[in-house]
Amino acid sequence: MVFSSKQRSDVLQAMSEKQYDLLVIGGGITGSGIALDAISRGMTVALVEMQDFAAGTSSRSTKLVHGGLRYLKQFEVKLVAEVGRERAIVYENGPHVTTPEWMLLPIYRGGTFGKWSTSIGLWLYDRLAGVKQSERRTMLDARQTLEKEPLLKRDGLLGGGYYVEYRTDDARLTIEVVKKAVELGADAVNYVKAEQFLYDERGRAIGARCRDLIGGRVYDIRAKKVVNAAGPWVDALRDKDGSKTGKRLRLTKGVHIVIDQKRFPLKQAVYFDTPDGRMVFAIPRDGKTYVGTTDTFYDDDPAHPAMTEEDRDYLLQAIHYMFPSVGITAADVESSWAGVRPLIYEEGKDPSEISRKDEIWTSPSGLITIAGGKLTGYRKMAETVVDLVAKQLEKEEGKTFRPCQTKQLPISGGDVGGSHRLPVFIAEKAKEAARYGLTEEQGARLAKQYGTNVDRLFALSQQYDRSSGLTRETFVRLVYAIEEEMAAKPVDYFIRRTGALLFDIDAVRREKEAVIAFMARYLGWTEEERDVYEKELDKELQRAVLGDERSE
Repeated sequence: MVFSSKQRSDVLQAMSEKQYDLLVIGGGITGSGIALDAISRGMTVALVEMQDFAAGTSSRSTKLVHGGLRYLKQFEVKLVAEVGRERAIVYENGPHVTTPEWMLLPIYRGGTFGKWSTSIGLWLYDRLAGVKQSERRTMLDARQTLEKEPLLKRDGLLGGGYYVEYRTDDARLTIEVVKKAVELGADAVNYVKAEQFLYDERGRAIGARCRDLIGGRVYDIRAKKVVNAAGPWVDALRDKDGSKTGKRLRLTKGVHIVIDQKRFPLKQAVYFDTPDGRMVFAIPRDGKTYVGTTDTFYDDDPAHPAMTEEDRDYLLQAIHYMFPSVGITAADVESSWAGVRPLIYEEGKDPSEISRKDEIWTSPSGLITIAGGKLTGYRKMAETVVDLVAKQLEKEEGKTFRPCQTKQLPISGGDVGGSHRLPVFIAEKAKEAARYGLTEEQGARLAKQYGTNVDRLFALSQQYDRSSGLTRETFVRLVYAIEEEMAAKPVDYFIRRTGALLFDIDAVRREKEAVIAFMARYLGWTEEERDVYEKELDKELQRAVLGDERSE
């Protein structure tokens, strides 16, 4: 397996000398899922990503692999059934990056959900999603609801629904999926932009001319089939193919804010009404509470969405409305993130009303495009796309491939023997950590985050160099991120490999100089490159704290 940022240009050179069965453009969860499905069936697969893996929508979600309770309100019963069943598969295949989270849905007089409709809705949700007995909903009275979360407003409280969602680290889920594809033989590279398509004499898409945005060189990558899984950039690629007709994307923006739990001591994840009738989540995680999301149309650069003052005030108002005793102000917002959802445009609909269903289009050149969809449904979306590719290759080339393998295929780090074994695995690794100079607490943290790949991090601990200026734990995480997760820049490490910029922003400020200095030495950066990457990280820090100071 070659997935080191040190060897990016070697991998690209080798990719330009092959012909693949499939080229995937886009390294978010959808593209990564397609690459994994295809390689596990026996296809040869290349994947290119213009930014870092998961840098678009796939690291900017509410970080829930959820069954879409809200879609019951829109009578999208089939969607709820499908994504609900997929939740359990995603969890079992990667229990180190996804975990069950009990969710409280408080019911108020005059609110979105009444007591009866909540009870019926959650009952139906459990049945459609095939939720196991131990995780099925219970209905609570007002007293029980306040016991679960004492910070809730009391006025008009009738009770609550208590049901299970699944919390995930969306960026790490994506990284582990693409890593598994690479482990099985796929070639995947970040910071490579597909600038134009390559066509044969019949006008069929047979690859892409790709620019390495770090090294600057251009490579032609050829494949029998090309899939456009570029998320918010799907229409830009259809434009290049001359096939942007009929349905198109409509981008909407979602913003989340992060507050320290000392200021917002939320005990329990809550899904609640806002004054305007939308619903948002408040979720405790790693000593913080995060709240989101907003839902507004977005027409600016999809690569750099940011919180506006208006977004922040909307979420603060939602907190005041549901948790009136907490008194959160703008000064309490430690960090934020904003993401864009690439939804399929529906005339006259508000952002919250547009369907999250995915659709697949094939252009006259044979370019296959997948758009829309949800994080939870990534594996099923990939299966549908690869079924189509397999059918076409069988018809055109006479090649046959295995059926879909991913239903019971652990992603990288996920092979712990099933979710029920994860706590035992973490406890064993926590004890083992002392042999590698790490504390029990650090060992548990690493095992929980990296799953069965933790042994690779333990091995790296033996190379620890105190003069690096890094702590031992940061050293192993950083070297692993560079060598085995293709982290090429400080932002890759701090945002998508560790999530620190979102959930431990003080650690980023504390460690950034040592991390940048280490990466500069390790990857042989010029002074100019170091300066560019440092400024890029500073900009992301500023964006997380201040957002976009222009009000929309």
